[in-house]
Parts: sequence; structure tokens; C-alpha cells
Amino acid sequence: MTVVHTARDRAVTTLTLDSPANRNALSAVLVGELADALTRCGKDGDVRAVVLTHTGNTFCAGADLRDPPHPDALVGLLRQIVELRKPVLARVTGHVRAGGLGLLGACDIAAASTDATFAFTEVRIGVAPAVISLPLLPRTDPRALARYYLTGERFDAAEAVRTGLLTVTGDDVDEVLAPLLDGLRRASPQGLAETKELLTAKVLETFDRDAAELTALSARLFSSAQAREGMTAFLERRDPAWVV
Repeated sequence: MTVVHTARDRAVTTLTLDSPANRNALSAVLVGELADALTRCGKDGDVRAVVLTHTGNTFCAGADLRDPPHPDALVGLLRQIVELRKPVLARVTGHVRAGGLGLLGACDIAAASTDATFAFTEVRIGVAPAVISLPLLPRTDPRALARYYLTGERFDAAEAVRTGLLTVTGDDVDEVLAPLLDGLRRASPQGLAETKELLTAKVLETFDRDAAELTALSARLFSSAQAREGMTAFLERRDPAWVV
């Protein structure tokens, strides 16, 4: 079954994550379908901008522990969002966890409803937010990342705006996005592409410098004994052995 759906409205293509069985987790299938959809958007001259959104109450629950993508595939997806010569906007009306926050960091603009929640939960299963740091570290407040990376605690949309993870929040996310999409529709494709290149240059420098190291770190951690305990505990809905 297709887990990424495509729709078009006045030169804006919406890509909808629709994998309710795993709360839109980053499975190998979802990552592959999303990458393919972004490739099509990049080649389509009629696409002015891309909106990334979701069904259900979760935008993305992070890596699918039962069918995880290869770290190289996730790096490739995040880089593809950053490099796409069209603005990519995240539209969030639910929860975002772990790897899902990497998608937000890769997007040029991220909007969420005020009831959305966020958490970097990697440390709680014995790993680290390695690959998703590629777009997040250059764009997000370092003190905030230190707190939320290390504690795994949940935070709200207002805090996500303050830290730079989100661009804007509001009770009605579509109402918030409407003037932004109107602005993009009034902009020239060339102007958008060249401006995005200016804005993402530093982010892509981070990919060039750190992607191989962080991919290796992710692979090492996910194959570790503590990660196996953490993932098993998560799937069994119990505390891992190290909780005191």
C-alpha cells in the first residue's frame, strides 16, 4: 500500500504521510516513497512549493524500529529536502518524535498547531539523534538542543518556535500557512530557487563535513547492546534496565 500521497493545488504539491499502523514512522518504505515523491516534485516545473504533512495524530514517530531505513537512506532524504530547488514546508497537527524532528529541521518553513508536541527520545532507547543533527544543529538554538537531546523531555509548539525548530504556530495551522503559501505563489521560481540556495548553504556544509561520521555513529549505536535493550523495552512497553 502507498504510504505517501500526493495532491496539487495552485502550484503547491502536498505530500501526505499516511502510515497509521506505525504512526508515520520512518520505515524503509516510507523513506523510499517520500524520496521518490520529492524527486518528482523537483522535476515538475509546475510545482512552486511542497507541503509535507500527515494523517492521524502523529506527524512522524521517528525511526521504525521494526523496519528501519538504512542510515544512508535517511541522510539522503534529509539532504534531498534541503537541496530541493523549491521551498518545502512542514504542516504539523500532531506529535513529532525523534527522527520526525529531522524532517522538520530539513524543511525551509515549519508550521504546527498549538496542540502539537515534540521530543527527542533517542537517549531513552540507548541511541543518539545523530543523523537528524545534520539539518538541526545549524538551524536550532544550541542550548535548547542540549536540554532536549539529553533529557528526552516533551515540549510544546511555543517552545519549538522559540528554539527555531518551528517557524510559526497557531490554533489553526492552515490559517497560519495561508499567507505563507500566498507569498510563495507570488514569487518567481528562479527567485525562490536562488534564495533557497543562499539559505541552505551552511546546512549543506554540515552534510558535506559530518554525514559520513554521523551515519557511522548511528549504525554503531543501533547495533549496540543498550540499544537492543532500549528498543525491546519500548516495544514491550516497559522501562529499560538502566532506569533508576
